[in-house]
Amino acid sequence: MKFTRIYLLSLFLLLTSTAGSQTFQTLTKGETVPLGAIVYSLPSTTIHFNVTADHESFVAGPYAKFAQKYLGIQAREENMEIYKLKSVEITPYIEADYSANYAVNLGNSKNASANFLEFISQGLIMWSDSYAGKNDKMRFHNITSDQLFNPASVTNNLTSEQTTLYKTVQTAKGLEKVGVQQNQVVEKSIERRAEEAANLIFKLRAKKIEIITGETDATFSGDALRAAIEEINRIEDEYMSLFLGKSIFDTQNMSYDVVPSPDNQKQIYIAFRFSDTQGLLPASNIAGRPVVLELSLEDKVAPAPKTDISGGKGSIVYRRPAAMVAKVIDGQNILLQTRVPVYQLGNLLSFPIEVATAKK
Repeated sequence: MKFTRIYLLSLFLLLTSTAGSQTFQTLTKGETVPLGAIVYSLPSTTIHFNVTADHESFVAGPYAKFAQKYLGIQAREENMEIYKLKSVEITPYIEADYSANYAVNLGNSKNASANFLEFISQGLIMWSDSYAGKNDKMRFHNITSDQLFNPASVTNNLTSEQTTLYKTVQTAKGLEKVGVQQNQVVEKSIERRAEEAANLIFKLRAKKIEIITGETDATFSGDALRAAIEEINRIEDEYMSLFLGKSIFDTQNMSYDVVPSPDNQKQIYIAFRFSDTQGLLPASNIAGRPVVLELSLEDKVAPAPKTDISGGKGSIVYRRPAAMVAKVIDGQNILLQTRVPVYQLGNLLSFPIEVATAKK
């Protein structure tokens, strides 16, 4: 009788130990992982931004301040960098939430092992070292060259200036100053060069009209006419750039990550900043205006029921994501609106790991 009691007590302890070994356990920092346990984490959503901006690097022409006087047009007189936001794309990435790890001992149960792997495949739990593995890419705008304009002048760079010098001579009336004309070769002023360039532009336009209308001594037809007009246009554009300046266009691509936090009650985050003169900037750089990510719970989604996740025997804890409406806002403009599941804003639920599912 005594042997029977000891046997039943041992069997009870074995069954209790076997069932309890499949209960999840929260691991604190520095805590030793139980022998034979599997460590897993809950999923966390990182919202990845891929942003593109158009960039114009403008260099003012050397004759810009004379454009109104000689051509009757307005021209920008200062060099400037101009950025315009082109596109914003967001992609949710799932990785392990490193703030908490859980340990569970599946034992030899086939149902427990199958259900655990199924939870991983569904993304409800993750291996503790899981990471989405994105490639970080950056592209910086080109450095503008200082040699954008053809320094050649329309005519000779030198000109002749006439000046009057005075010398003192002895006359019948006494000492008198007498003017003496003297010619000097000097470098042309920038305004003189601008005037010559403007005159050549008008001559080119007049010549182009003559060729098109046939009012010239030479006859142009077919490819010859097209080639002549194209060459005149090229020369005219080159001299017009001396007044209007030149621009170099390229694009700037940057990537940013936002990790939503359940502690943020308003769920408003500065994804990045943008400056019309400096382009795409990180959220920490206050030189640009903020581009905001706003998350709000989708109205049609019913809230998850409250369950006890204290760790009953034979259960594991998992995380169900919250369906959020994500808006990317630049000032008063909504740049993007989409639906994003965010795991860390969802609910913690428990599941009996030993239950046999119909899926084989």
